[in-house]
Amino acid sequence: MSQDEWRTHRLELDDQTLREWDAVVLASGEDGIVLDRSAFYPGGGGQPPDHGVLLWGGVQTRIVDARKGDDLFLIPAEGDPVPPPGTAVRGAVEDDRRTALMRTHSGLHVLCGVVFRDYGSLVTGGNMEPGTARMDFNLPEVPPGFKEAVEAACNAEIAVGRRIDVRVLPRDEAFEIPDIIRTATNLVPAEVKDVRIVDIVGLDQQADGGTHVASTAQIGRIEVVKVENKGKGFRRLRIRIAD
Repeated sequence: MSQDEWRTHRLELDDQTLREWDAVVLASGEDGIVLDRSAFYPGGGGQPPDHGVLLWGGVQTRIVDARKGDDLFLIPAEGDPVPPPGTAVRGAVEDDRRTALMRTHSGLHVLCGVVFRDYGSLVTGGNMEPGTARMDFNLPEVPPGFKEAVEAACNAEIAVGRRIDVRVLPRDEAFEIPDIIRTATNLVPAEVKDVRIVDIVGLDQQADGGTHVASTAQIGRIEVVKVENKGKGFRRLRIRIAD
């Protein structure tokens, strides 16, 4: 089943600043809790899922995971009460975690844009946690001063305060955009008919399903902590997001 066929309307794709909302439980069981409306990001593209709570009937259900399957399933903390179908709930995403992940994810896109622009290298992998991340590139040679040059270039782009726009395009139209896929392998499944585009205006434009801040100025400072040789021309850059 594609995301378009899920019963849950994904509010975080419409408004990445949303942290609280009202919803109704459609299903609950061993697989988790399905809501009619949810702002919990379920994870994907290297970005971990959100945490948060559901408030209902005077009790609280902690949400410690969100997973994609035949529906969008919210995973409650072990031992917490689970609302039955038909229950009206108030959902809330943990702001500190989500905001840190948004800053980190946008920081990785700045890194991707800088390395592609300055060195012509595509991404071969990546992962993140709140405030820290890694990104792998097909970079056969590391020129002198690479680590320092990349860090300086990333922070220059942050200082500019570039707008970060999100839009959805039909697949054919999206793939007409030059370099819209910044990974060495196209990871957009063939069944996806509408492609979500994240555009750091003037620097980086690529297909992406995650959550982002509205401007590079909101990222903070990028520190390139380490450059690792992963063999056969692959380099791993580890970054930290500082306030």
